Amino acid sequence: MDMKLLLTTFGIIFLAELGDKTQFGAVMLAAQTQKPWTVFAGASLALVSTTLLAVIFASFIASYLPAEIIKKAAALGFMVIGLLIFLDMI
Repeated sequence: MDMKLLLTTFGIIFLAELGDKTQFGAVMLAAQTQKPWTVFAGASLALVSTTLLAVIFASFIASYLPAEIIKKAAALGFMVIGLLIFLDMI
């Protein structure tokens, strides 16, 4: 196992997920239901599932497109979303 890649992935995902809507939803559900471990299990399963789908999709796309094009497309997508947020369109 590539420990550097593992730790880099952990760090990026951990920082990206801090304070996002998923965490706020989990806080609300845990507070409402008083069942934090059930909420933790459900949220963890959801994150693992969406990450699995992303990795499978990336593996499929990477077999057809070079990494440079994928990187530029992702950057463009983030810029479009940022612009839409800036203009209060979403």
